[in-house]
Amino acid sequence: MTASIGGAGDPAQSGARIAYLVNQYPKVSHTFIRREILALERLGFTVRRFAIRGWDAEVVDPLDHAEQAQTRYVLKDGLGPLAAAVAANVVRRPGAAWAALKAAVAMSRKSVRPWPFHLIWFAEACRLRLWLEDENVSHLHAHFGTNSADVAHLLWVLGGPRYSFTVHGPDEFDQAPLLSLPRKVAGAAFVVAISNFTRSQLMRFLPPQDWPKLKVVHCGLDEGFFAKEPAPLPQAPVLLCIGRLSSQKGHLPLLEAFARLDRPDVKLILAGDGEFRDLIDGRIRTLGLQGRVHVTGWIGSDEVRRLITEATMIVQPSLAEGLPVVLMEAMAQGRPVISTYIAGIPELVEDGKTGWLVPAGDSETLARVMQVALDTPSERLVEMGRAGAVRARERHHIDAVAVQLSQHFAAARDRG
Repeated sequence: MTASIGGAGDPAQSGARIAYLVNQYPKVSHTFIRREILALERLGFTVRRFAIRGWDAEVVDPLDHAEQAQTRYVLKDGLGPLAAAVAANVVRRPGAAWAALKAAVAMSRKSVRPWPFHLIWFAEACRLRLWLEDENVSHLHAHFGTNSADVAHLLWVLGGPRYSFTVHGPDEFDQAPLLSLPRKVAGAAFVVAISNFTRSQLMRFLPPQDWPKLKVVHCGLDEGFFAKEPAPLPQAPVLLCIGRLSSQKGHLPLLEAFARLDRPDVKLILAGDGEFRDLIDGRIRTLGLQGRVHVTGWIGSDEVRRLITEATMIVQPSLAEGLPVVLMEAMAQGRPVISTYIAGIPELVEDGKTGWLVPAGDSETLARVMQVALDTPSERLVEMGRAGAVRARERHHIDAVAVQLSQHFAAARDRG
């Protein structure tokens, strides 16, 4: 699928050279970025991958190995190349370098990180600007509104290409007053919010004149994620929760709710790993759930898909979110979901039609709803799964997402 980006209404530009910048890439939790890049390349874009770190990260998925090989890493060679890049920018464009340095210092005055980090980000921007100049890149897109967006902004002040960035949440919402969002949005050509909720949270921290820059573009799934025919439901009920084992994902309330169920035949799988692993393992033992709850550790996307097809339904009891990609993946495979009334989740999950929604952190209600869901006839679960698959395809097919992004890149180019 290749098209021309001759104007803002055209979906793509064959051979247009853009760059993606991520703090760490590839990463288990960043497969949606990989899908986005590959879909843009199918439209005809040339996409250069850049990351601050991640060259030595252990990756499981073969596609991530391929992405790692194509990515240039700003910090990989240590401080020497950064210092040389700063010197080169000062010599070539002293005025722009001074302006970017002042911007870095200004952004450090009320920040998540102290000023030395901002000086490092300034140096990273200097090195990346030289790379983008050599690559003849016309636009830089960063993922997340944190330090990758800082580097993109400083690079633009240095005289680099126009930039945009995607905000996901919830970290950006929690830290918003300390992220210089008004400055970064003011300099950006546009800013992507992954849901209407995300856009609304950004509006809280930005002047109204910059609200039109906020564009809602969902995360997307490849065609291969959409089942032509949902797999049969397992004979023995299986509940599946996918995600990093962290405070945000609500695993502890889920375990409390699962322990309340009067269904010893039901198995719960927690797919993932993270900083809460020891706490969760301990809670499983305390509740006497060792034989009924299994924690997988880190797994690749193929394993995620297999677990979804072997589950009865997916339970994501998140306490803080942007919009969980795993809900899209589960619905695309024809599985009903149970999740919480927070962030962008109600924009995707239709309570009573494609799944169930419960108040976040309420283990008693979660237990009751899980019981209702498990008692639901299989024919009804299949019907809900099919409705979810239709909704996921309508809202989250990566090819449609890529066309939306390409139109925003085109509009930004036309505005100069």
